[in-house]
Amino acid sequence: MSYELTGKIKLIQDPQTFNSGFTKREMVVTVDDGKYPQEINLEFVQDKVSLLETLQIGQEVTVSFDIRGREYNGRYYNNLVGWKIQSASSPEASEQEYFSSNAAPAPQPADFDDDIPF
Repeated sequence: MSYELTGKIKLIQDPQTFNSGFTKREMVVTVDDGKYPQEINLEFVQDKVSLLETLQIGQEVTVSFDIRGREYNGRYYNNLVGWKIQSASSPEASEQEYFSSNAAPAPQPADFDDDIPF
C-alpha cells in the first residue's frame, strides 16, 4: 500500500552504508498540519538513495512512500520508506497544473443535429 505527503524539506542526512552492503539515506519533511506542523522522517534505501541527490533544504516536495513494520526483541518499529519524489516546481507538475486549469472544451461533431428526439 502506498501513501503520499507534501511538505518542505527540513533535513537531508548523509548516506549510510553498512558492512552488509545495505545503503540508506534519511530526510525530514515538514508537513503543515493545522496549528502544529509535523516533521516526518522518511528513509530511502539501496537504489532510491540517489533520488535525494538533486534536492535542497527548503524545497517543496511530494513524496510517495510505503509503511514498513517489524518486531525486534518484543518491540515494534515502523519505517516510512520513500520510493518517489516530485518537486513542486518540477516541469511535469507545472505542465499538469497548466493543462488541468486551461482545459479546452470538448470538440463538438460538425454534423451535430439539434432536432434529435432524445
